Amino acid sequence: FNFGVSQKLMKTMAIQQTVSNLLTVLDKREIKMRKIDSTKVRPLKSEQLLRIEDHDFALRPGFGGSPIPVGIDVQVESIDSISEVDMDFTMTLYLRHYWKDERLSFHSNKNKSMTFDGRLIKKIWVPDVFFVHSKRSFIHDTTVENIMLRVYPDGNVLFSLRITVSAMCFMDFSRFPLDTQNCSLELESYAYNEDDLMLYWKHGNKSLSTDEHISLSQFFIEEFSASSGLAFYSSTGITTVLTMSTIMTGVSASMPQVSYIKAVDVYLWISFLFVFLSVIEYAAVNYLTTIEERKQLKKRGKASGMYSIDAVQAMAFDGCFHDTDVDMDLTAFSDRCEENETQARAANISNVDTTRIKRKRSVKGNVGRIILRNNHVIDTYSRIIFPSVYIVFNFFYWGLYI
Repeated sequence: FNFGVSQKLMKTMAIQQTVSNLLTVLDKREIKMRKIDSTKVRPLKSEQLLRIEDHDFALRPGFGGSPIPVGIDVQVESIDSISEVDMDFTMTLYLRHYWKDERLSFHSNKNKSMTFDGRLIKKIWVPDVFFVHSKRSFIHDTTVENIMLRVYPDGNVLFSLRITVSAMCFMDFSRFPLDTQNCSLELESYAYNEDDLMLYWKHGNKSLSTDEHISLSQFFIEEFSASSGLAFYSSTGITTVLTMSTIMTGVSASMPQVSYIKAVDVYLWISFLFVFLSVIEYAAVNYLTTIEERKQLKKRGKASGMYSIDAVQAMAFDGCFHDTDVDMDLTAFSDRCEENETQARAANISNVDTTRIKRKRSVKGNVGRIILRNNHVIDTYSRIIFPSVYIVFNFFYWGLYI
């Protein structure tokens, strides 16, 4: 009996020891979990210093009072592109905000500011500034988000971003390519009106700074202004006709379709007209020269009825190809011409009351004969008139648009 009781006591003590060990392990795990949980919710030292947990940063500073002033300054790093077709421009800039939030004031023996990255932005109030008429924009994030927050002991805050933004630019091409385009990048608060938030240029006209080496391939940058945006200042005859047509087509394809005439359209169309007229002049002189050569050949071969002409002239008469110079009988052609002249002379004599008309015809015939016999004069005068008129046109054109 005594032996059995002793065994039961030993088993009971062993069970109690096992339970005690399990409780010890559970207590340690619970303590460990509590330490982990307390680490997760424990505020950082910076947040403790700024007393972020003590304030509601969903409300703007001085809520219910006067509007909070937010200063803005911009540093333009680069102008990446300007598109006339899409009527927009893309630029990279540093956007800085300045305001005072007394809820972020802290004690500092040396009066030094504290600088933070973008992680603190989500826990405090920041101005909700956005770009009006922007098509797309993004904050640079290589190697980390290009965001900087600096807090001063008195509660003054500097919030800086590095942004690339593409915004619309309403362009007028009536003076293209001698036009000046004004492209503005407007900043506004998205949610607050003037009763809650007031934007202003932090350093007046000096609030907009640029890199001295900014340049564009197709534009001259005239100026940057903190109030009005940025301003950007943006045969041979047949071959020439085709070249002009290609240029006009290319310019039209690279420009937006507008309802008014652009300055480049005026210049190209007038230039095209001069080129086209020069081609017409060439064709006219060539035609008149051919007629005069026929008459000269008829006079030289009238006695014998045979005309010694080269291959090109022969082809002009009979429409056939000839390898060498040929002797061609143009007697029939001469007889027909003389017969036509006789008939015309008889018709003029039969009408006794047309003296004045005959005089006019005689004058016209003389002018025609002068032109036919001196067709090189047309080419001579064209070489003088065409360039002179084109120079005068350029003088008035550039004087009007510049």
